[in-house]
Amino acid sequence: MIDRQDCLDPRIYVDIKQLNRTQSHVSSINLLGARYSRAQMSGRYQSHARGRGLNFEELRHYQKGDDIRQMDWKVTQRTGKPHVRSYTEEKDRQIILCVDQRSAMYFGSVSHMKSVVAAEIAALMGWMALAQNDRVGFLICDYQRFHWRSAKRGGKSYLLGLNELVQANQKLNVKAQNAASVGMSHWLKALQAKKLKSATIIIISDFIDADEQTLRQLQYLHQHNDVISVFVSDPLESTLPSQNLNTPWVIGDGEFQFSLQQGKQSEKAYETLQQRHEEKRDQLKKLMAAQKLPCIEIGTQGDHFVELAKYLEVMK
Repeated sequence: MIDRQDCLDPRIYVDIKQLNRTQSHVSSINLLGARYSRAQMSGRYQSHARGRGLNFEELRHYQKGDDIRQMDWKVTQRTGKPHVRSYTEEKDRQIILCVDQRSAMYFGSVSHMKSVVAAEIAALMGWMALAQNDRVGFLICDYQRFHWRSAKRGGKSYLLGLNELVQANQKLNVKAQNAASVGMSHWLKALQAKKLKSATIIIISDFIDADEQTLRQLQYLHQHNDVISVFVSDPLESTLPSQNLNTPWVIGDGEFQFSLQQGKQSEKAYETLQQRHEEKRDQLKKLMAAQKLPCIEIGTQGDHFVELAKYLEVMK
C-alpha cells in the first residue's frame, strides 16, 4: 500500500477522501427506478406482500381470510358493508457491492484506470443506498484474495468497507499477478456460499475472464437475488489505435510479451480484440435482459458519473 496518499494521482489510485467525495453526486442520481419486486423479495423494490406494513395501499371490500384487525369500522358502519384497509409491506434492501480490483483492472488508455472507475462507481452506489436507508455490504476482490463485509445499515460499517477498497486499490501495480484463487468463477462461488436471499448484487468488473461457467453462476444468483452488472471497459481493449502504426506495439500480460507488427498481424489482433469484447458484452446484456435487469457499461474516459446517471435515468 502507498503511504504518501497526498501524492497519489486520483486517475491511477483512489484514497478515502476521493471516495467520500462521490457522496456529492447522490442528490442528482437515483440508484434504481421504483417498481415492485417479483414475489416477496425485499431486494431493490417494494415488496408485493400485503399486510400490516407502513404504506397504505387501498380500501376494499372484506374477503374471506382477511385479517379482521385490518377492518375499517368507520367505513363499514357508513356503507353497511365490511371494508378492510390494505397496506404494502415496506422492506429495506440489502445491497452487496462486488468490486473487481484484480490486476487486469490496473489499466487505462484514456483518462482513468479501470480500477479507479470501479472503486468510484462502487462508492457512489453505496452512498446512494445508504441515503435510502438500505444495508450495504462488500465483496472486494484484489489480485490475491477476497474481502467480505456483511451488509449493515449506517455509515460506520460502510466507511470500513471503503477503507478496505482503498487498500485493495493501492496494492495494484504493474508487477501484480492474480492468484489462481481469485478468478471470476471463484469470485461468484464465494458469493454463492453466502447463500444470499432477496439481495441486490452489483458486480463492478471488466469481466475479463467471464465464460460459460461464469454465466451459469450468474443465472444461479439470479434465482434468489437481483444482479446488476457494471461492465467497466477501455477503448483500447476493443480497438487498436490508428496512429503510430509504423512503430511495433509490445503487448504483455505482466509475465509474457510479444511484439505486434504492422499489417496482417495487427489486423488479426484488432479483429480478435473486437470480437472478444463484443461477445462478452452481448452475453452479459442477454443474461441481464432475460431478468429485466440492466447491464451498465462504463468507460475510462473520466465521465463515469455522467454515464451512470444516464443509465439510471433510463431505468426509471
